[in-house]
Amino acid sequence: MKQVTIKAPGGLGNLAAVEAAEPAAPGAGEITVRIHASSLNYHDYRVCAVEGALPDGRIPMADGAGVVEAVGDGVGEFSPGDSVVSCFFPDWQTGDDRPCDFSTTPGDGRDGYARERVTRPATWFTHAPEGWSHEEAATITTAGLTAWRALVVNGGLKAGDTVAVLGTGGVSIYALQLAKAMGATVIATSSSDAKLGRLRELGADHVINYRSTPGWGEEMQRLTGGRGVDIIVEVGGPETLAQSIAAGRPGAHIALIGVLTGRSGEIPTALLMARQQRLEGVIVGSRQHQLDFVRALDALKLRPVIDRTFQLGELAEAFRHQESGAHFGKICVTV
Repeated sequence: MKQVTIKAPGGLGNLAAVEAAEPAAPGAGEITVRIHASSLNYHDYRVCAVEGALPDGRIPMADGAGVVEAVGDGVGEFSPGDSVVSCFFPDWQTGDDRPCDFSTTPGDGRDGYARERVTRPATWFTHAPEGWSHEEAATITTAGLTAWRALVVNGGLKAGDTVAVLGTGGVSIYALQLAKAMGATVIATSSSDAKLGRLRELGADHVINYRSTPGWGEEMQRLTGGRGVDIIVEVGGPETLAQSIAAGRPGAHIALIGVLTGRSGEIPTALLMARQQRLEGVIVGSRQHQLDFVRALDALKLRPVIDRTFQLGELAEAFRHQESGAHFGKICVTV
């Protein structure tokens, strides 16, 4: 079969398409999945682009969607022909015993889904939403589930809330779509007026160009009549967090799902405390979260926004497209 591996010391130039042996037949509790698609996330980009991030020969990509080809003894949840999608933390099935690193994440601590077939425990997958393409389903594993957990599981989103989403990456657009589908008002930011227009087309009620309006936290206060935003999906980290705190209402939930502007920096803790806001780090979610998310997607009937699709052998080119920042929504890979 075909797969992509990363050669030491890493970097996009060391991604290589190679031939590999087919996986073993599934044992007890396992399934064999023909992978048809993956999607790119910032996490995947970091582990592939940074030298020394992965061991020699690691197969990248956390997201994998495809079709069950065979099932082992004792597997009752899946049958051959079922469309499935992988889990980001396959060992985090449910409950609050959450991972604190990526040692169990496919494409990082374990081999991922940049290949044609895998045999893995059945519990590493869930069913895909009904009627979705494999490329669409591949966007669930990381970006979609992060948005779901930030808004619904941890944020307690309800109709009538106001949600702020920053930028036009996969998580932010998923959050916009979910929030609108569930009856919320959405304020979205971008540095591109063209992208702001597309955000409006997706349903954003208000848009802000953060370059021309650097004090966008105050602008969000104005747009909400001084009440403030209920939930902020915070992707930037140190350079945007102060504005997110300024934008939030007293008691607001700030879901820190990315640190695109750096790993550390100053936080206006006095304002955070005075407004009694909740700042919470979020890294994807459990398998149970994903099961709930897929069930919601079947009910809500929304579909992810896909910017562009590449072939498996073009994975490095796909990451360079991501690196350029020109994309709007998810970048996918067809296997």
